[in-house]
Amino acid sequence: MTSTTAPARRTGREASRLHAWAARFDSPVTTYYVLLALTVALVVFGLIMVLSASAITSLDRSRSAYTIFTTQAVYAVIGALALAVTSRVRPGAWKRLGVPVLVMGTLLQLLVFTPLGKDGFQGNRNWLYLGPVSVQPSEAIKVGLALAGGAVLAKKRRHLRSLGHVVVPYLVPLVAVSVGTVALGHDLGTVLILGAIVAGVLFAAGIPLRWFAIAGVPFVGAVLAFVLTSSNRLGRFDVWLGRDTDPYGAARQSIHGRYALADGGWLGLGLGQSREKWGRLSEAHNDFIFAIIGEELGLPGTLAVLLLFAAFAFACYRLVSRSDDFFVRVVTAGVMTWIVAQALINIGAVIGLLPVIGVPLPLVSSGGSSLITTLGALGILLSFARNEPGCREALSARPSSLRRSLAVVSGAVRGRRSGS
Repeated sequence: MTSTTAPARRTGREASRLHAWAARFDSPVTTYYVLLALTVALVVFGLIMVLSASAITSLDRSRSAYTIFTTQAVYAVIGALALAVTSRVRPGAWKRLGVPVLVMGTLLQLLVFTPLGKDGFQGNRNWLYLGPVSVQPSEAIKVGLALAGGAVLAKKRRHLRSLGHVVVPYLVPLVAVSVGTVALGHDLGTVLILGAIVAGVLFAAGIPLRWFAIAGVPFVGAVLAFVLTSSNRLGRFDVWLGRDTDPYGAARQSIHGRYALADGGWLGLGLGQSREKWGRLSEAHNDFIFAIIGEELGLPGTLAVLLLFAAFAFACYRLVSRSDDFFVRVVTAGVMTWIVAQALINIGAVIGLLPVIGVPLPLVSSGGSSLITTLGALGILLSFARNEPGCREALSARPSSLRRSLAVVSGAVRGRRSGS
């Protein structure tokens, strides 16, 4: 009798534990805490890797191994403040701010063609220089495209089966003008990310798939024109296709990026032990930081990064599927597409699946504009998660529960003292 009931009891306890875990996962605060935890994990991991990957470059520039890391840490603090502010704004306010944010980002992007901007590598103009501070306005356009898309398409929700209501005013003039200003600066990498954001917004809005093919033809044509009219981009394609393998020319960065991954092998050389960051691999702390992750932390490190971004995509999908607000669903899809697509493009370039385009790994690579803007956008998603049914009430109850627990503990301590 005992021998048969004991396994049954264990099975019952295991089933109750699984039920408890399932109930926790179905909690209204799950999406909020998962997004917050993933954001913190990626930023902290990024700071650690920036410190490791940039030490030699910092020493060469300023005789201190911590210069780039310290700057990145300051950006992380500013980004955390931006996240804290944006997470407290209600979704209704973000709907009203959508178009103004995009217009402001576009106006700032136009300033790169004034004396505040200057030609970068291969004639690219995508930065504003304000004294010692440099800003990339196209990062604000990324947020604006998602917010404006949600706001405009929400108003036209009943008419989205009509192509004219999608084209005007979202695709023309909002998308056309904002993306066009970035294209004029010859920043192909950012143009691709902006195109992905628009595609994610339209897909989440329920636009018929045949329209994507219609819109994709001119977009692909514009990208090809970008490539064919630039010797630098054609050279990158030659490297990607294996036609150019000169380790001292255009192929140097790609080759040394793969050397770093090969050196790391299964388990890596150890944190801080990279060889390629000693002047061999350019942009080791920026566009090619994934190569340093693979070299120092091996396969587990690279898989951890992929899993973190996959978990982020799942958390965004959960937010979309649990929300009844059309605006929230569309904006969340746009931000998710932005971050995941940028991560895939960056990682694909490092491992050789894609040509080198020059976009950072979100939340991980060194760079102030990207980090601050991305954290601000994630704050918007947290504000959406806070407004899930029951989430705001549950979060408001947590501090009171903590105070009650502290009161019980302090009462027990006072009781022991009086008893003694």
